[in-house]
Amino acid sequence: MKNQFSTLNESSLHKSLKKLYSLDEGSRTEVELDGYIYDIVTKENDVIEIQNLNVSKLKDKIITALNNNRKIKIVHPVISKKIIETYTSDQKLLHRRTSPKKETIYSVLKELTGIHPLLLKEGFTLELPFISMTEIRIKTEEPVQTKNKKRHFKRDWIKTDKKLNEIFKTRSLCSRGDYLNLLPKDIPESFTTSDIRAALRQQKKTSQADLKNINLLVWLLSRMEIIEPCGKKGNSIIYKVKQT
Repeated sequence: MKNQFSTLNESSLHKSLKKLYSLDEGSRTEVELDGYIYDIVTKENDVIEIQNLNVSKLKDKIITALNNNRKIKIVHPVISKKIIETYTSDQKLLHRRTSPKKETIYSVLKELTGIHPLLLKEGFTLELPFISMTEIRIKTEEPVQTKNKKRHFKRDWIKTDKKLNEIFKTRSLCSRGDYLNLLPKDIPESFTTSDIRAALRQQKKTSQADLKNINLLVWLLSRMEIIEPCGKKGNSIIYKVKQT
C-alpha cells in the first residue's frame, strides 16, 4: 500500500482527477506531444491538463495545442469543502477539522489573468469540478518554512498531500455566454462594480472574498471584450454588455 504521506510533486488529488478524466476508451496519460508532456491525450489526439494551481503557467501549452488544431481542456478543481487532517511523524492522527474557507467560481478568476486572450479561443475549455478534498499535514517539532518559501510566518506543520473525496458538480467555461453568466442576472443594463456587489449580496452564501473579486471579474470581462465602459457615475465606471 502506498504511503499516504507521499511528498511527490503530483498529489493524490491530481492523480485521482487524472484517472477520472482518462477513463474514456483510447485515452492515454503522460504523453509527449508537440514538445510537451500532457496529462491526458484522447483517442482524437486532443489534450487534457489537470492544474490545481497557477493555471496561467499553462499558457504555452495551450497555445501549442491550439496551433496544432487540438482541442485542449484545462481541469481546475474548485475546493468547495476542505477537511484538514494533522498527523504525527509516525502517522498517528492528532486532529481532524473542516476548514471555514470555501472556494467559489469567483475564486478562479485570479488564475485566469495570464491567459485571458485564450479563454474564448475555439477548442479551449476550462472545466471546473467543485470538490471536497482532504489536506494531509504532518506536525513538526519546531516551526518550519515551506520548500517554496511562501509562508509569511513559519508554522509547526507541513502539508504533504491532498486527496479527492467527492465531486459535487462540474461547470465548464468555453463560450462568451458562459463567462457572461458570471455576472448576476438581476443587475441593470448599465452597471458599476457596486451594482454587481449589491446583486451578489442578495444571493445566499456570497462571501466577502467573492465581493472582493468583483473588480477582477470586471477586469477580466473587459479584457475579453465581453463588457465595455459606457460612462461614469461619480468616480465609478459604468459598463454594459458589448454587442457582438
